[in-house]
Amino acid sequence: MGTDTVRTDAADDAAGRRREQRGWYFYDWACSVYSTSVLTVFLGPYLTSVAKSAADADGYVHPLGVPVRAGSFFAYSVSLSVIVAVLVMPLVGAAADRTGRKKPLLAAAAYTGAVATTGMFFLDGDRYLLGGVLLVVANAAQSVAMMLYNSYLPQIAPPEERDAVSSRGWAFGYAAGSLVLIADLVLYLAHDTFGVSETTAVRICLASAGLWWGAFTLVPLRRLRDRRSTAREAALPGLRQLAATVRDMRRHPLTLAFLLAYLVYNDGIQTVISQASVYGSEELGLGQSTLIAAVLLVQVLAVAGALGMGLLARRYGAKRTILGSLVAWTVTLGAGYFLPAGAPVWFFVLAAGIGLVLGGSQALSRSLFSHLVPPGKEAEYFSAYEVSDRGMSWLGPLLFGLTYQLTGSYRDAIISLVAFFAVGFVLLARVPVRRAIGDAGNPVPERI
Repeated sequence: MGTDTVRTDAADDAAGRRREQRGWYFYDWACSVYSTSVLTVFLGPYLTSVAKSAADADGYVHPLGVPVRAGSFFAYSVSLSVIVAVLVMPLVGAAADRTGRKKPLLAAAAYTGAVATTGMFFLDGDRYLLGGVLLVVANAAQSVAMMLYNSYLPQIAPPEERDAVSSRGWAFGYAAGSLVLIADLVLYLAHDTFGVSETTAVRICLASAGLWWGAFTLVPLRRLRDRRSTAREAALPGLRQLAATVRDMRRHPLTLAFLLAYLVYNDGIQTVISQASVYGSEELGLGQSTLIAAVLLVQVLAVAGALGMGLLARRYGAKRTILGSLVAWTVTLGAGYFLPAGAPVWFFVLAAGIGLVLGGSQALSRSLFSHLVPPGKEAEYFSAYEVSDRGMSWLGPLLFGLTYQLTGSYRDAIISLVAFFAVGFVLLARVPVRRAIGDAGNPVPERI
């Protein structure tokens, strides 16, 4: 009788865990449309065109009196968003761990970002400052929400399941991005048929991403469970909390070493994601429909790439698989420098290369880091992790923007990002992940 009870309890626990995991996947389904349609495809070229319409004779806009080349305004706005996120994420992460109330905080962050994204419908004419403000708010909110979302992974998946669960989450996100991009492409190409201008079609695509984000966030909010914490310490102000988190990480130097490697190479990944459309439109002279089709190709192949790299990680370990992806990123980015202008076929080849490594390198980095987080510190540690995630990195966009401002060449700007992948590879290769997992107080998987 006792054995049957234990088996029943185990089955119930497994069923509850699967239900939470399915709900967890749906936040990627909800928010990835923002990352794809807004950040990757439409907002970069569109906000750049709005800024150019507001620029002076020398091609500069002057937010708060600071001269900024119109072509760099989008990159600088992305960079500013992470500064805002750095102030907010550690405070929210510490509060989530200490109270155990992640869901209300996730809801607040997600709907702040969704509302800001929906408000992009009103971005027209020369309202570049409105676009910059909405971008900063949406990006910072997305960063906070993703930090909380990621921190659920160690709680809903045992160590042996995390690579697969993380990869499925990314696959869900890319599947949603593909679906919505198809609808965006139809609207954009046939805007006359729908009785709207090209500019209005873009603004509808931007706003609809916010509506999608808000609607599907309801699923994880219904299925995820809060785990109550016994601690009751008050959260510190943002910068002080970040300093406290880093001091705590110093007690786990190998975790900190992995995070440093991740911050470097993911900065490169996120900058490629956020600036690729600007590179395609401004340097290669490609039309918006070509860019949408290329990003759609990335989304479709990223689903297969995320699942495929999850299988490779099961055989070769997550660390080796990530290192291999960084080599592929370096080669792909180097090839991008030599792409001929006005040749969409080669841009599609580049997009295919990016798609095959994009989802897997991100999914496996997330699951590998989850093994290195001390129990009870999930949200706090993921707040530091999230600083450079999902297009919120500041150094890559800043380097991209500065390089363009100094040289006037987007080719020079794109090739400057190779350094992030090379340095990240070296730093990750030096991290003994098995020892790092043990030092964090977690069980070491058979293959990692």
